[in-house]
Amino acid sequence: MNEMKLSFLSRLENEAFARTSVVAFLMPLNLTQEALMEVKTMLAEAVVNAMIHGYENTIGTINVSVAYDDTCIYMKIEDQGCGIEDIEQAMKPLYTSKEHLERSGMGMTIMQAFSDEFQVLSKPQGGTCVKITKLIRHEPAKQ
Repeated sequence: MNEMKLSFLSRLENEAFARTSVVAFLMPLNLTQEALMEVKTMLAEAVVNAMIHGYENTIGTINVSVAYDDTCIYMKIEDQGCGIEDIEQAMKPLYTSKEHLERSGMGMTIMQAFSDEFQVLSKPQGGTCVKITKLIRHEPAKQ
């Protein structure tokens, strides 16, 4: 298994850093364009959720770990922010606690749809951990 870990401040400009770093790390897998876009989207949703919802108007640390083996990619995105009071409600499509920021409420739904396994662990004032597993779908060999 190969693994990388990133730790960065919850500034919106760091979302692109996280996404680019993870894509570079996964390059040896020769993923399909679709799979790569799904990984980037899931990671971006989890990181931005940590920034906007976890830390609200403060700056904290976001930890991202990504690993892969022969069959799967494993991502874990963690913050020590305010946590989620009701995970079941937060998982509902179109639910957002930040309507004034014009949030769509689809982040959790998108992550769940693109993943093969999806788990959210959180407790109020105790941070949140999003765990994502994605089966590896390689680009077909060129003839």
